[in-house]
Amino acid sequence: MRNKFRVFSLLVILIAFSSVAADDYTTTETGLQYKITEQGKGEQANKGDKVKVHYTGKLENGEVFDSSIDRGKPFEFELGAGRVIKGWDEGIALLKVGDKATFIIPPELGYGERNLGKIPANSTLIFDVELLEIVKAPKITSFDVTGIEAIYSQTGLKFYVIDQGEGESPKKGDMVTVHYSGYLEDGTMFDSSVERGQPFQFELGAGRVIKGWDEGVSFMKKGGKIRFVIPYNLAYGEEGRPPKIPPKADLTFDIELIDF
Repeated sequence: MRNKFRVFSLLVILIAFSSVAADDYTTTETGLQYKITEQGKGEQANKGDKVKVHYTGKLENGEVFDSSIDRGKPFEFELGAGRVIKGWDEGIALLKVGDKATFIIPPELGYGERNLGKIPANSTLIFDVELLEIVKAPKITSFDVTGIEAIYSQTGLKFYVIDQGEGESPKKGDMVTVHYSGYLEDGTMFDSSVERGQPFQFELGAGRVIKGWDEGVSFMKKGGKIRFVIPYNLAYGEEGRPPKIPPKADLTFDIELIDF
């Protein structure tokens, strides 16, 4: 009888301990559990910001599968852009610079049914993270074409010259470096090298970009800025590139030729 009482008491203690441990975490509507283990004093990250974090990722059995600390280099990504697992996009957005936290990420917010070797299918993931820095997304200002006459090429490419630039134009085979922002017909920006803070480089005339780019950039000079309105047949065609670019989408690009 005494042994049964001891077992019962032990079970009560374990249940109570588990409840306390669970209460340490806040659970979001999506099922993400998080706990701030150390409060920072910086600002909170927003969608579109580049963030730098240190992290250690573990399975439920405590086995470490990845760590930026072991590599000695923080991990950097754009918050809210879908470039990391959903649990990270949601969790990091809850933190301030200097915060340390633990995330418990269910499979549906992690890697789901995918088997990634070190991470088995349907794994719940535990991350210890620290938000080190926020690099604010630059403000994108679209080119002002007010009062500028549109020019049309024989293919139907439409463009507005904002700044002529100087020197010669690049030739087929030249490696060109550009900054750009791309917009749908309703003005929605779908991509921007300016926002990423990294110019885009490609070989002109090699078919590695859409036809409207190969044609349009060949008209430019170094330092030049041109707005191109590219018909869908010179862009991504009838199929588009879902989900960002719908079928038969005419696209607008503000492009600056930096170098070649």
